[in-house]
Amino acid sequence: MVTPKLTTRRTDSTAVQRLQHAGVHPLLARLWAARGVHDPAATRLEWPALIPPVHLTHVDHAAHVLADAVLQGQRLLIIADYDCDGATACAVGIRALRSMGATVDFLVPNRFETGYGLSPAVVELAARHPAGKPDLLITVDNGIASVDGVQAAQAQGMQVLITDHHLPGDTLPDALAIVNPNQPGCGFPSKNLAGVGVIFYLMLALRAELRVRGIYPPSGGPRLDLLSDLVALGTVADVVKLDANNRLLVTQGLKRMRSGIMQPGLRALFAVAHRSPAQATTFDLGFALGPRINAAGRLADMSLGIACLITDHDDEALELARQLDAINHERRAIETTMRTEALAAAEVAPPALSASVCVYHPDWHQGVVGLVASRLKENYWRPVLAFARADNGELRGSGRSIPDVHLRDVLDLISKRFPGNIIKFGGHAMAAGLTLREDAYPDFPVHFDAAVRELSGKSSFEPVIETDGSLESGYANADVAGLLQQQVWGAGFPAPVFLDTFRVRQQRLIKDKHLKLTLERSDQRFDAIWFNHADLLPETIEAAYRLDQNSWNGMISAQLVIEYAH
Repeated sequence: MVTPKLTTRRTDSTAVQRLQHAGVHPLLARLWAARGVHDPAATRLEWPALIPPVHLTHVDHAAHVLADAVLQGQRLLIIADYDCDGATACAVGIRALRSMGATVDFLVPNRFETGYGLSPAVVELAARHPAGKPDLLITVDNGIASVDGVQAAQAQGMQVLITDHHLPGDTLPDALAIVNPNQPGCGFPSKNLAGVGVIFYLMLALRAELRVRGIYPPSGGPRLDLLSDLVALGTVADVVKLDANNRLLVTQGLKRMRSGIMQPGLRALFAVAHRSPAQATTFDLGFALGPRINAAGRLADMSLGIACLITDHDDEALELARQLDAINHERRAIETTMRTEALAAAEVAPPALSASVCVYHPDWHQGVVGLVASRLKENYWRPVLAFARADNGELRGSGRSIPDVHLRDVLDLISKRFPGNIIKFGGHAMAAGLTLREDAYPDFPVHFDAAVRELSGKSSFEPVIETDGSLESGYANADVAGLLQQQVWGAGFPAPVFLDTFRVRQQRLIKDKHLKLTLERSDQRFDAIWFNHADLLPETIEAAYRLDQNSWNGMISAQLVIEYAH
């Protein structure tokens, strides 16, 4: 493991005062200001503060097209993606459209057979769908790059409406409408909507269009806020930046879960994950529910995950959730084996390739290489690519990067410098995927390392743990820990990590791998734990930690969860 550097976020004292004057708790005011919240309006997370759909380019036109299709009884087919964002987006579309009288079904590409998005191969499957050939295809969480797929659909007599959030290429598909906050010229203030957020916005616009047409009274139609639990799950699981608008969507979804009102599939997923919806947090969505949905797309068929999210029957939801849980256990076992092999392979890499990690095994599972890359990135704090062999002899790679290195740009440089080696690639700064010619792999790690060095200007990288400085002693208690747990934290809005000096009063190992501690600061004693750390600590430490609640025998107390100490 690489030794991290500890830093403290800067806080705008004027913003802190402004937030406190608006009634925000003093600690939250300090934490939020350090994360760029300067206006009290950005702390209002109720529905009236939602950015109106009208700002999304094409959304009114798309709603008009959809309203015509629904009222004419056209057959609609949602083309989903095989991750949690795609699955929840599909479920939002299915539930909302059916509630507005649409005839709609779904099709999700298979990761191993047809690949990502609305490809010509997926169009062929859509044309032969068991529910009948559709009149209109609606993409969710994909489609912005599907130029050939849209042409293929039109050649088959099917129109296409695209909803996506990914960055567009140089050429946009010739679809009936494209709803994507990241397309050129779109003035939507939040560029961070997940795919599920985009389709949710389109459903709001469709309901508004049906109101204008007199199908519903001015404030009538289905309650789309009932879908906010799905929107929250997909938004958190896709690790999009939690700006004010996304925090509102996630807050509203968590509020429904905590009140016990949610889709049967989500309730079942909480049950099989042994988590309580009443205390639901973004951590539950990102690390308990999301992986169980994602496991279906990684190892099997995401149709299983979507079926769990769209059923209205509790018994069916529980059975599907149990299947997803079993697949997730299988995924964990595969990942553990692959991670062990990958670490061994990385350890014997040539010392010259010190700026990156590249690993490959012909027997690895294509659906899990991304998770392995993620684990190795954390372990070595370098850009990582992990490859598995596809059935056709090509290699499928998945990569994860660090803030210093834009991974897609690295792949773009290699692709231009060595034409034909990379068959295709895509992604963004922190994650990317590629298909590589198998005979190109022996030289590829050298090319990858050289490109990383060239674009970053570095040959080694230092991880940074950003902290919020010292936690005021008056706030180091279980009540404040509970207050922090109730907030929405995540990508671009990280959970608080505090930095303080402690005396170590007691320490012992639990299960031979976790360090259980009693720490003291200013005559205050704390229980603390450092997960997956087995080395004993000196008498005095500087520790970066999270303030958490620990429930034991009906008693709730404060517990410090150590992120790093020295």
